[in-house]
Amino acid sequence: MKRKIVLFLCFIIGISFTGCGKQLKSMDGNYMNQNSTQSIGDMKIEMTDMSSPEAGLTIQEEQEFNTEEYSSINENRFLSVKNQPLSTFSADVDTASYANVRRLLKDQRSIDPGAVRIEEMINYFHYDYDAPKGDEPFSISTELADCPWNLDTKLLSIGIRAKEFSKEGLPASNLVFLLDVSGSMYSSDKLPLMVSAFKMLLENLTSADRISIITYAGKDEILLEGADGANRLEIATILDELMAEGSTNGSAGIETAYAIAEKYFISGGNNRVILATDGDINVGLSSESELKKLIEQKREKGVFLSVLGFGGGNLKDNKLETLADSGNGNYSYIDSILEAKKVLVEEMGGTLFTVAKDVKFQVEFNPQNIKGYRLIGYENRLLQTEDFEDDTKDAGEIGAGHRLTVLYEIVPVDSPMEIKETDLKYQSNSKSEGSSDEWMTVNIRYKEPDGEKSILISKPVMKADYREFPSENLQFAACVAQFGMLLRESNYKGTASYEGILKQLEKLDAVISDPYKEEFYELIQLASKITQVFPK
Repeated sequence: MKRKIVLFLCFIIGISFTGCGKQLKSMDGNYMNQNSTQSIGDMKIEMTDMSSPEAGLTIQEEQEFNTEEYSSINENRFLSVKNQPLSTFSADVDTASYANVRRLLKDQRSIDPGAVRIEEMINYFHYDYDAPKGDEPFSISTELADCPWNLDTKLLSIGIRAKEFSKEGLPASNLVFLLDVSGSMYSSDKLPLMVSAFKMLLENLTSADRISIITYAGKDEILLEGADGANRLEIATILDELMAEGSTNGSAGIETAYAIAEKYFISGGNNRVILATDGDINVGLSSESELKKLIEQKREKGVFLSVLGFGGGNLKDNKLETLADSGNGNYSYIDSILEAKKVLVEEMGGTLFTVAKDVKFQVEFNPQNIKGYRLIGYENRLLQTEDFEDDTKDAGEIGAGHRLTVLYEIVPVDSPMEIKETDLKYQSNSKSEGSSDEWMTVNIRYKEPDGEKSILISKPVMKADYREFPSENLQFAACVAQFGMLLRESNYKGTASYEGILKQLEKLDAVISDPYKEEFYELIQLASKITQVFPK
């Protein structure tokens, strides 16, 4: 009976299990054999059948062996403007959650609620916000519309778009590839995919760049130090010769990587360690607190950190996110060669080049117009009110070309929805001095990449910002938010449904023109079919 169910799912979903066919469909719509070579640009990438004996574990065995770890998430609730008029949090442009959730759905695995970080799912996609003007590092766009899953609330969107650079305008890079080659990286969705991903990154390097390669397993080993970035053949040859074996001494590798990065430091350049691993750091400093302390000490040297997660079964998502957040960097999950291309080729500027660091948001709500609000996502990025003006408090980074989107569910004063609040003895009864036309003010603080003093930008949100017919930006972001709430089984999902999301997506032109948004539509279809076969 179990085999019949699996075969049925293979048929309706189109996912290849052992015995269910040997073709995969790429994002461009072309079919390819699992044991084949796919060309991307001038490169040829070997595609391996993951169910073959040479690939390590079979898909069935990988499903049974699962020690993945995720941090718990306490979902944001509605707060009273009367009691808490300020909402403060750190920026986050990580995208790992969406790619990982996609992998879990396609592999028919259960999804830990901690894997669903809604802000990362929303920020996986590009939105058509206005470009920044002049010397501004980023622009700010705001929009207010009706909430599609709750008739009693409004939906606020805050969008940021960072300035972009041409390839010629990017600063020189001092990159240290810190590569996990422990035994847990053996399967084809780990080390082979990692090698292919880094070989794609080489195509963007020049003689002005410096490349070092450090591997770690039972011990760390320096394979290349301060090499000319134009020597692609030499670097690619070293990558091709990597083998997975031994335990994982990740902490020692991290210390060595930072030492090498400091040795070849480029003043005014992009100095960065790129850590690639499945997250199974199980020798040495393996606790989150120890790793966090180590990375926080190293980031003060001006070397940033990007983290790339690979594979499943023992993905330590919690540790990888902690490393990236603590190291002034970002965290991406690579589940396919196409995702590698997106992160390391198409979005290389955002992944590797920081334009603003320690970016903090503080939204002040006007009690004349709003009685309650709920920040959607960013649960592990919340800050205390006083942290906003504290320049010693670390926050998130924004890379070149990044788009960042924030959603709030807003409860207007005339909404029938009740918001719990506490009467305060010494609270002033006087009306707010702000304009009655202002719904809120968005305050953002950031530092320049090499700066120590923060800069403040403020933007009021007016009644006139309300749109009866919201933009495609807001409509699509709302669809992703609903998807996340459904996966998480959120208490605030309201009337959200997979069917409703699909109907809304079908009205958007961007779903047709953007292959990643088109893939999102297909993922909603997949999730809908899974819940129909195995209802929760």
